[in-house]
Amino acid sequence: MNKTIRYSSFLIVAFFLLSCGKKAQKETLNITQFLSLADQGVIYPSVKQLEMLKSVIPDNTFQPSPDITNREHWNKIARTESGQEVLNNAIAYINRKPEVPISDSIYKKANKEGNRGIYKPRYYRTMTRLESFILGECIENKGRFIPQIETYLQAIMDMKSWLHPNHDDSKNGVLEGKRVSIDLGARRFGSDLALAKVLLRGELSESIGKKISEQLEWRITDNYLISCKENDKNNKWIKSTSNWNSVCTSGSLFTTIATSNSKDKRAAAIGSALNSMTYYLSGFGDDGYCSEGAGYWGYGFGHYLYLAEILYDFTEGAINLFEFDNAEKLINVANFPQRYQIAQGVCAPFADGVSKVSNDGGFASKMVVRKYGAALPPFREKRGGVDTYSAAYQLVEWQYMGAEINQENEEQEDLKLSKYTYFDQFGMVISRGQQEIPLSIAIKAGHNSENHNHMDVGTYTVVLGKEIMTGDIGAPSYRAGAFSDNNPARSSWGHPVPRIDDILQSKGRDFKGEITSTEFTEELDKVVMNIKTAYDIPILNTLVRIMENDKSGQGTISITDEFSLSRPVNFGVAIMTISEYEIVDANTVLLKTENQILKAEVFSDDGALVIKDELVPVEHLREGGPAYRIGVDFIDPIAQGSLTVKFTPVL
Repeated sequence: MNKTIRYSSFLIVAFFLLSCGKKAQKETLNITQFLSLADQGVIYPSVKQLEMLKSVIPDNTFQPSPDITNREHWNKIARTESGQEVLNNAIAYINRKPEVPISDSIYKKANKEGNRGIYKPRYYRTMTRLESFILGECIENKGRFIPQIETYLQAIMDMKSWLHPNHDDSKNGVLEGKRVSIDLGARRFGSDLALAKVLLRGELSESIGKKISEQLEWRITDNYLISCKENDKNNKWIKSTSNWNSVCTSGSLFTTIATSNSKDKRAAAIGSALNSMTYYLSGFGDDGYCSEGAGYWGYGFGHYLYLAEILYDFTEGAINLFEFDNAEKLINVANFPQRYQIAQGVCAPFADGVSKVSNDGGFASKMVVRKYGAALPPFREKRGGVDTYSAAYQLVEWQYMGAEINQENEEQEDLKLSKYTYFDQFGMVISRGQQEIPLSIAIKAGHNSENHNHMDVGTYTVVLGKEIMTGDIGAPSYRAGAFSDNNPARSSWGHPVPRIDDILQSKGRDFKGEITSTEFTEELDKVVMNIKTAYDIPILNTLVRIMENDKSGQGTISITDEFSLSRPVNFGVAIMTISEYEIVDANTVLLKTENQILKAEVFSDDGALVIKDELVPVEHLREGGPAYRIGVDFIDPIAQGSLTVKFTPVL
């Protein structure tokens, strides 16, 4: 090879490397700067924010996966176990009719009664089957699912309302066509129609395709953008700190960037989503604490991670919500399920949370491992919920296929939990016993306007081994009256906290507790909290709750309430449980599970006590039941004193 050819070859290679370098250095969105340019109080992006987005958003719509014409991709999926499972499901459903629309009478009945059972299974069975048909057709490519796909699409588009009926207003405004709104159900109906449109290009009839575009523009894209611009009442979740925000935003954004022909609308939707996520993420502490609990962490943060994934893919990494404007906080949020456990796989069912934590193989569990290297509990069994994620999330799973070890087949050891965890921003302490059968407790201060709030400042959960023995009984199932402040399982009556002068805790951000001191040693953990401000009682001068976990020997946990008032009143606390129990005498209760017994002793130097048990009058609790309130009260009115409940294992 002569020098001229060698030199030319060098230039070509150099040009190629330089081009690759430029591509690798593609401009990324400075999210901190972007957020600083928002119009105050408005979710819709400002003019300056839209200018910033122009350089990072592509001209084309989002393609979440190769469409049906890419046979190399779909034939690869067909050879996987998950691909065959999807196809087999589609075949099994092939003769099933859609179960929507439901009748107006059922919709109105569900709206009035809050009865989810008469519509929700029908909604989600319809969605699940449609998703199976769409993916099944892409895998098989024989056309046999197309008739059913079009039947299901038409049935969904014939629905007057995509909302859960109990999310409509009392006059059924969406059903009656007076407005349109997006909720947890509507965002998935929209996602499924969008999925059909972008994966089955050319396979659907022209009329169906046109109608899908019209429906999605009306029900999702325009509706979402109007709410973001005008702060209307239809979609209040755009400023929510709860799971609703991330769930509905991710669905609305996917639908818009995948199907809207307007780049301006796609840019506006992306900008709105970024502004909206500042509200959602503000619901977490900087230390990662999620007041909604472990279950809603998986649901809400999982959808946030999906939103991050599609924006990262769509912009080739230019928009990175995995770090957002606070990478350290996102890492802490990702690790919340591990730090929140009291014992391996067990956590406090505070608010509307759940008591069981497991790496269920679900989307959130996998994504925090992929993106943050988070350590999670060992894999258990998959949860059977059908309303969590749409089939769009399966496309992400296939995207990562082959790039990671399948956690389900790994031998995993139990995680080693620290001796204590202190979420200081929200006032939450987990003190873990170190005995052979550990006696542990989670206790929180918090405030009475948290997400999925219960009036529960000072509540706790005691765990012996891996069994919850006493404390918070968790949430009422979501039925009529479940969210009433007077629901016994939601008010402080149904929590292990004081009742003073027959008055319960009040609702609102100002009604709170504050941890004033902590002590963590090898043999003793101690937490002192002021919970006086959780009560609207003018004569209440002081109310301090002290938790001590003595880790020596078999372990002892004591809860002491010290109080003073301007005059004598009735004062008492409660031992809450869904376990079996036996009232032994005026000062002793035995709490029993299949494997453990915990003795609760109550005492005070300031007056005689009486124990009285009552059934919690709530038929459906998410933790099971029945639940009981074992009241511990002073026999006579009292103005000042202390009351202690001491828990000791019976071995």
